[in-house]
Amino acid sequence: MSNPFRARANAPIALITITVMLGLIMAIIDATIVNVALNDIAGNLGASIDEVAWVATGYILASVVVMPLNGWLTAYLGRKNFYAGCLAIFTISSLLCGTAHSIWQLVFYRVIQGFGGGALQPTAQAILFESYPPAKRGVAMAIFGLGAMVGPAVGPTLGGYLIDNYTWPLIFYINIPIGIVAFLMTLMFIPNPHFLEKPKGGVDWVGLGLLTAGLASLQYVLERGQHDDWFQSDTIWTLTIVAVVALTWFIYKTLRDRHPLVDINVFRFRTFTIGNIIGIVLGFGLFGTSLILPLFFQTVLGFTAFQTGMALLPGAIATAISMLMVGALMRFIDSRAMVIFGMLLFGLSTWWMGGLTQDAGYWNIFWPRVWQGLALGFMFVPLTTVTLGAVPKEELAGATGVSALIRQLGGSFGIAILTTLLARQAAIAWSELASGVTNAHGYSVGTLTGLVAQQAAVNSYDYLFRLSAIIFFVSAPLVIFMRPSRRAAAAAAALAAE
Repeated sequence: MSNPFRARANAPIALITITVMLGLIMAIIDATIVNVALNDIAGNLGASIDEVAWVATGYILASVVVMPLNGWLTAYLGRKNFYAGCLAIFTISSLLCGTAHSIWQLVFYRVIQGFGGGALQPTAQAILFESYPPAKRGVAMAIFGLGAMVGPAVGPTLGGYLIDNYTWPLIFYINIPIGIVAFLMTLMFIPNPHFLEKPKGGVDWVGLGLLTAGLASLQYVLERGQHDDWFQSDTIWTLTIVAVVALTWFIYKTLRDRHPLVDINVFRFRTFTIGNIIGIVLGFGLFGTSLILPLFFQTVLGFTAFQTGMALLPGAIATAISMLMVGALMRFIDSRAMVIFGMLLFGLSTWWMGGLTQDAGYWNIFWPRVWQGLALGFMFVPLTTVTLGAVPKEELAGATGVSALIRQLGGSFGIAILTTLLARQAAIAWSELASGVTNAHGYSVGTLTGLVAQQAAVNSYDYLFRLSAIIFFVSAPLVIFMRPSRRAAAAAAALAAE
């Protein structure tokens, strides 16, 4: 009797796509959906704001550690077993998260969930890139981008709705049916590539320890630095030293090992290296603005969580539309030109946001968000296709893991920089505004103080929007130095001629 869960040798590419996208979207939405539920979780579990922040931080720490191990784990366990295992870990831990009765129990379950979720994104990207022929990889990356780029905007909207109408455990329970379906489909449709070979030399425990200590310490510093007043904190100092020493030692060891845990030799491809430098900027833009926009909407404009999600949604829809457009346009237009166009458009739309005031309404936000969303599609799809097109198939699993890590760290750097600047610019703006205030209208001291604080907040957010825009303008010329894969370009040209 045949096994119904044995992977088919030539599964339809549509079923492979649906399978990996279920896991990808579930993981990415869950990484952001929890942010709007933190206040409710804190109240329900009797936790402080500092304690409940670990629900988000713990997940990110775990996911960052597992991302660069993607290539090694895929080769060691096999593509199908690894992806199915990650789905199982993520789904079971989602169930456990919903049943948590204390804050630290929930944090522990979220760390486990992060180990599963951190590998889903790079593995899904590798599977899609390998499954599609070279001429259609732009389409594959457009489909992948729908989850990777749209998910962070959909998460807060969905989370806001669930929190406003139901209870916080539901944000975890909704993963269970999706995870079960994705797990079964993985067993049925995801094959193991013939070129994968088990890693030689066994498990490098020293390298694994160095990588874990270095990345976890670095991510903690970036996540908690502003909260702990950066280097005024002994903990931040200690973990910075640990991160520098551990990661330097790990890179030195990796370059000398014959069978390294993470293959960083993939950076020998110039296009891959430049693509990942730009990926840091992309992560900065995606994660950084994804942080400051909701803060601006809620603290300055007084939006609720659900209203904030709805304000972000037009950008997500625009990203989805542009990604589908770009997947087809890549057959006819140089990918680098589209990336430059996307970076400039993102910069212009973010600069536009730098003119928002405390009286801004939904429609003042709508068009900048739409153009920003369109820009993300033009950046992500061709950039990813060109970056990974330079990498041989047998190195692709490791390359996608490294790229996902760099994009995540770029986002973490962006968030750390922007939150620090936000606090400092607010203090500067307050000082400048307060020194020039005259009470011509006879306001009370409390009312006058509130008005000055609100204007100071607006000024500081506008400063961040325009700083982000400048970073995109300055980074755009780097794209010129990338070289699209000749094989992919030839295949795309042949398809366009059909």
